[in-house]
Parts: sequence; C-alpha cells; structure tokens
Amino acid sequence: MKQYDIVIIGGGPAGLAAAVSARDNGIERILILERDKELGGILNQCIHNGFGLHTFKEELTGPEYADRFAQQVYERNIEYKLNTMVMDISKEKVVTAMNKEDGLFEIQAKAVILAMGCRERSRGALNIPGYRPAGIYSAGTAQRLVNMEGFMPGREVVILGSGDIGLIMARRMTLEGAKVKVVAELMPYSGGLKRNIVQCLNDYDIPLKLSHTVVDIKGKERLESVTIAEVDGKGKPIPGTEEEYTCDTLLLSVGLIPENELSSSMGVQMNRITSGPVVNESLETNIDGVFACGNVLHVHDLVDFVSEEAKAAGKNAARYVQDMGLEDDGQTIMLNPENGVRYTVPSTVRPAHMEDTMTVRFRVGNVYKNHYISVYYDDERMMHRKRQILAPGEMEQVILKKEDLLKHPGMKTITIKLEEE
Repeated sequence: MKQYDIVIIGGGPAGLAAAVSARDNGIERILILERDKELGGILNQCIHNGFGLHTFKEELTGPEYADRFAQQVYERNIEYKLNTMVMDISKEKVVTAMNKEDGLFEIQAKAVILAMGCRERSRGALNIPGYRPAGIYSAGTAQRLVNMEGFMPGREVVILGSGDIGLIMARRMTLEGAKVKVVAELMPYSGGLKRNIVQCLNDYDIPLKLSHTVVDIKGKERLESVTIAEVDGKGKPIPGTEEEYTCDTLLLSVGLIPENELSSSMGVQMNRITSGPVVNESLETNIDGVFACGNVLHVHDLVDFVSEEAKAAGKNAARYVQDMGLEDDGQTIMLNPENGVRYTVPSTVRPAHMEDTMTVRFRVGNVYKNHYISVYYDDERMMHRKRQILAPGEMEQVILKKEDLLKHPGMKTITIKLEEE
C-alpha cells in the first residue's frame, strides 16, 4: 500500500489551493485524486469572467482562474491522478480508489483533505407534476453542453430558480440566440449575487418573478410548455395566478448540495443546515486528521473565498502531519448562530490553535434591511456593525482575533446574530 502525507479528494479550486498550500508549508508527499479528465473542476465550464478579483486582483474567466492554480501544482511537482474515482475512505485514513490504469487500489494517508465540491439539486427533489419529456436540464448541465460540448439545449427557455448558475445561464442562452422568457423563483428573494441579477437579467430585459414556481409541465416526447403560478407564504400555489409559457427547454437552478457521501460513510459529523461537515477553527472534522474546505463544506458564492479557505485547510493539514503539537489549554468555544444567522463555519474554536485572526463565514436566512451584525462573547456584546442590506445569496463574514479570545479564558460561546438596533 502506497503511503502519502496528505491525500486530497478533488482537483477543483479547493483541492488545488489546498495542495499548493500544503506543499508551501513543507509537505512533500501529496496526492490529488480527481474523477474528471483534467484538473480545475467546475471552473472549466464557467467561461464567463468575474473570478479572481480578490485572489489575483484582476478579472479572470473560470478556466483562467483554474489554470493559475493548476500551474502552481505543476511547478511544485505535486502528484495527481485523473479519471480516478474514490470509492471509500476509512476512519484510519485508508483511501480506496479506482481508475483504468491501476484498477482498484488503496492508499494510506496521514491526513485527508475533503474537497469534493457540490452537485445540483435534481428535478426529482422538486416534485413538479407532469411527464418526463426531453428538454429539462439542470443549469450546470446546460452550461457544460453549451460551453464545452458545443451543443445548444433549446431555443425557447424558462428557468426555475435564481441561483447564480441559473442567472448566468439566462445571459449565456440569450447570447447564443435563445429566447429566455422568464426566471421564476420560489422564494420572495433571489438566491444569487446582486451583480448577477443586474448583469444577467436586467441588462437583457429578462423578467424575474419572485414567489413563483412551476406547477405543470406539458409535452411527452419534447417539452412544449410550462405553467408557473404565484405561491403564498407557505410555498403553496395560489389558484388563479397560473401563467403558461410555451418553451422547449426548462433549466433548473434550485440549489447546490455539498458532495458528502464519502464524508458521511466514514463517520464525519454533518451540519444539517449546510449539509457539510462540522469543523473547528482548523477546518478539521470530528475525525482526527480529516479536513474539509470549499463547497463540500458549505456552498460559497465566490471562488476566491473557496481558495482562501482551502489555503487554510492545506496549512492546517501540514501542521497536523508535522505533528506540531500545539499547547492546548483545553478551551473550546461553541459558535452559536441566532436570530437570522443560519449557520457559521467553523462551528467551534480552540483559541490556542488559532492563527492571529480567523474568518467566520455565515449566511442569513432572509432579506434584512438596516440591521446590525452583532457578536457576543457569552453575554457581552463585542461587535455591532450596521449593514444596509443582508441577503441569503451573499455570504457574510466576521473576523475574530486570537488576542481578544485569549482575554476571555472562561468563555463558552460566541453568538453571532442580527439585531435591529
């Protein structure tokens, strides 16, 4: 059985950044396992620009951004295997994988970094009535067909869901000559970034109907039309509000789910809100030496934040392998999301193991105007920052300082919540 210091599952933006960081922090034996035929993950099909503004201080397309990190991997001679499917990871960090060159093989790792990314929620999860005609795609599948396969899914398009991929595909299909008739969103707010709503819908006069969903699909062989209706506060369609749109294509952009089947089967504790692992300040899961970063941990809005998080995971995994046993004072602080804050990553903090500063990322559960983000150390309010608008589509963050936490040796919880004043 081959042995490696760190095995990284996934060669997308998170896996690449974690590998580069681990090598830069002194680890030699690193292996990236990627199931696709090339490194870069989903970025290879994201040919629009807007990537890299934080990381490289310039605007890049998805493939350009991925290539920057892939080049860093090549320069450092980091080993990787493509077309390789990981089948299982044991608690002892034995990775079982297969490909056509090696067949089924096992690798013993000292540390494992989970960077499998996320997948799209399918039609089956939506309970839309109607037949199963040709012409219904997830937005990401349509994106791959148009951008990589050179295949046009259809000419008259309705999009359900206003996640970022759906918004970007509304623009992409329009630029390719299709007519996008409407984007319907079940929630009373969009799930995408504000800039994508402006650049992808408003600039092309594509209507966005909030609090609407698809209630019927017509067509047996090929999609012929869809019916959308307004929904009430409980998500139930309101009778009499139905509108029928003739179309040959329905794109679904109804949310992303972290790809955590491997994590669950090895016993990683999961967060039911994010559908990703529960991690501490080092991005380490409840299994010793198993780290997680990127969209497998929680769905990000910007790939720059994925790279930043993965860099930290790579550094912490390197520290773990080098057994830089830090003096642990035993203090573990729970992070407590409340009052409009849905979750936090990480979920716990050990101040003794922290860097000088730590970014806590979270999302809110609704649209809030003129609210404050407040941070409480136990019952003492330490931070109170006003925001004009907070929306679920945009990830928020607060930065904690190690020196502040060490001044509160008995602290049990840090609460992050929204307040009106």
